[in-house]
Amino acid sequence: MSNSTLRHQLFIDGKFVNAESGETLATLNPHDNSVIADVALAGKADIDKAVAAAKRAFPAWSRLSGADRGRILLKLADLIEANTEELARLETMDTGHPLRDSRSLDVPRTAACFRYFGGMADKFEGNVVPVEAGFLNYVLRDPLGVVGQVVPWNFPLMFTSWKMAPALAAGNCIVMKPAEITPLSSLKIAELMSEAGMPDGVVNIVPGLGSVAGQYLAEHPGVAKIAFTGSTATGRRIVQASAGNLKKVQLELGGKGANIVFDDANLTAAINGSAWAMFHNQGQACIAGSRLILSERIADEFLEKYIALAKSIRVGNPMDEATEMGPLTSALHRDRVLSYVDVAKEQGGEILAGGKAPSNAALRDGCYVEPTIVRPRSYKDRVAQEEVFGPFVTVLTFKDDAEALQIANGTEYGLGSGLWTNNLQRAHKVARDLYAGMVWINSYKRVSPGSPFGGVGQSGYGREMGFDAMREYTQARSVWVNVDAQIPPWYARG
Repeated sequence: MSNSTLRHQLFIDGKFVNAESGETLATLNPHDNSVIADVALAGKADIDKAVAAAKRAFPAWSRLSGADRGRILLKLADLIEANTEELARLETMDTGHPLRDSRSLDVPRTAACFRYFGGMADKFEGNVVPVEAGFLNYVLRDPLGVVGQVVPWNFPLMFTSWKMAPALAAGNCIVMKPAEITPLSSLKIAELMSEAGMPDGVVNIVPGLGSVAGQYLAEHPGVAKIAFTGSTATGRRIVQASAGNLKKVQLELGGKGANIVFDDANLTAAINGSAWAMFHNQGQACIAGSRLILSERIADEFLEKYIALAKSIRVGNPMDEATEMGPLTSALHRDRVLSYVDVAKEQGGEILAGGKAPSNAALRDGCYVEPTIVRPRSYKDRVAQEEVFGPFVTVLTFKDDAEALQIANGTEYGLGSGLWTNNLQRAHKVARDLYAGMVWINSYKRVSPGSPFGGVGQSGYGREMGFDAMREYTQARSVWVNVDAQIPPWYARG
């Protein structure tokens, strides 16, 4: 893919434009840290322009029938599928996702999300409330207006659809800030939206620094809602910034997923599923099963096979069809992940596998980390409490179900958790007792456009996907109609 095919400007009011300041930021290929493109860097003036464009577009877009909005989203889904190879290669080059993952997972999930909410646009209903005789009370679901959306760098293409699709289906207009280090697939989606017939100003995409463009978008008085996916620390700053006009806030934040394997589990399935839960996308997933919690009865057998599987994962150039795990998305993040190896050692932990960059000379210039397995001394150690966000899993053991739950629920996070067992009663009981917004039984990291996605505690609030997402992007309007009620005068005279 040549640089001439890349979109590297801001997308405002239906046009690709330079930043007002003329500033750009180099987007790097994490395989070798070469420059892919210099992308326009949005500042406050650009955010103002984008919000103004969205406000102008809102009245007509919100009044368009749901069926007509849906047709545009369905057309966009078709265009995404038609451009699968270009989008997959763009995402892989920008993020380090193995090409086979970008092609078979990221692009199809993106198309599926736009298609789901394209079909939802004319089916999301209000309701009628039974009230006192003589009155009709009905509730409308109104779009919020201009919504600000901040997309993270780990799954930029997929999260663009998760954020945009329900907001657009509900009748909102959007100002989206992709992560400054991975903006390219979001900008390609903007191009495809124009081709699908999206009216000017409905969607605006403004890559920029989180500390500048993201902060200002969260503060902006013309924005009715801010939806953010990223770290818990940044989420707290988003909440503070939103207070000026009391905008609605939706947060999908960090995770430290518990993945419990009981002694009656199908070990072959649990070993493979636990490897997928951790090492897919180099562990750069908020829902990664980064805390492996094993029954003492099967821990030795499980670990022997799990370590062997981890060591066999093919780490390499993500553009290579044979690669199963690519580089982390940036050098800064690679160094952060590797720093946790020292943290583990300082606290008496044992490195069972990995813990360093690969020795392959062909990968020397990239952001690579080997699949890393660590046994900490306690579930209270830093590496078992803090989100590492890389191919770094901690292993803990338990004696009984009560101890498994104590360990699983022993962090401040509550996004996704999983468990492996053939005992149906245990499965439902543990799923009920886990502190998490999502629980997988005998699987991990399954997502669907129709299934609510989000967490509790320091993992945030609000939900992506499904009817819950449509509620997040609308507000209730209660309408009372006097049909034939006889209302006596409150202040009777004479």
